[in-house]
Amino acid sequence: MKIPSTNKKIITLIFLFSLFNFVFADEIYRSEKHSFSIETVVDGLEYPWSMEFASDGKILITERPGRLRIFENGELSAPVKGLPKIKSEGQGGLLDIALDADFINNKILFLSYTAGNFSGIGTEVSSAKLVNNQLRELKLLFKALPKSRGGRHFGSRLLLTNDNSLYITLGDRGEMKRAQNINDHAGSLIRIGKDGEIPNDNPFIKRSDAKKEIYTYGNRNIQGIALNPATHDIWTVEHGPQGGDELNLMKSGTNYGWPVITYGVNYGTGTQIGEGTHKDGMVQPVYYWIPSIATSSLLFYSGKKFPNWKENIFVSSLKFGQLARLVMTDNIVMIEERLINGAFGRIREIKEGPDGLLYILIDDANGKILKLKPVE
Repeated sequence: MKIPSTNKKIITLIFLFSLFNFVFADEIYRSEKHSFSIETVVDGLEYPWSMEFASDGKILITERPGRLRIFENGELSAPVKGLPKIKSEGQGGLLDIALDADFINNKILFLSYTAGNFSGIGTEVSSAKLVNNQLRELKLLFKALPKSRGGRHFGSRLLLTNDNSLYITLGDRGEMKRAQNINDHAGSLIRIGKDGEIPNDNPFIKRSDAKKEIYTYGNRNIQGIALNPATHDIWTVEHGPQGGDELNLMKSGTNYGWPVITYGVNYGTGTQIGEGTHKDGMVQPVYYWIPSIATSSLLFYSGKKFPNWKENIFVSSLKFGQLARLVMTDNIVMIEERLINGAFGRIREIKEGPDGLLYILIDDANGKILKLKPVE
């Protein structure tokens, strides 16, 4: 049967339109529970480290070299003025940001960063008020001591909780034995009030031989912290050495074992670190990774846009550029699924946006914020 020329033109146009959509459509990523696409929200960032969503639509972004930027209405601001003095060295610089629960009214935010001089640097935390594009009323809340040389293992994630506590994650600064010394802030989880005061129920508050801000110790380098919204328990992920990244349930006064026990081994030689993997009085991780994935942030998903992921845990990975999706029952990880698999590079952080979508921060000289959107 001969097809009329008009119909031929229509068929050709439909074919070309379908081909255009196939070639230029966003790539679809598939998981066991959802398919999703990924689109760029912000680019042109220099080694971004953290992002926070304000309820007025702004995204506040830290860049490790020492800049705080604001993304609003499709535009990236000039660097915010009035930041504390920051010493950017190695893994250090301007690191995490957290917003007060009443930020929309009081404009108070919290920053973690590294500071010091040629004799030593360390993690510090300050609060400030954001007025237009400038920080005012800057207040130093915490300083990790003693300071030391070197540019490794600063930790530096922040978590604000409803009891007005501020949790600060710290690393061992590459000097592993410090993590077992409770008179040294290194290698610990810190708990202070958001005004900088030390809570009266901190575990070592009455000990003269301990830093009273310490909440847990024996931690190598915690770079992810999150509150489980269902139980209000605090969870962290920390970097292991060669192997042995850990997911931990944080409990007051607990020793998590580093470097006496670990599932990792020494770089290069593969030899044993410490005394093995278990020791009385030292807590086992809830889950661990061998080989290391370089865990960089932690999220309990509670949104509605990915209903089949509700209450799943997401862990971002620097080493493999992955998202690890964990399904946990009774504090036991039952399922792990790896997503994205290096398609965009090092993932520094994952956040749930106010729209219920997932956002990831790409740690690069041309860093980006990417958005994950469900695909039916």
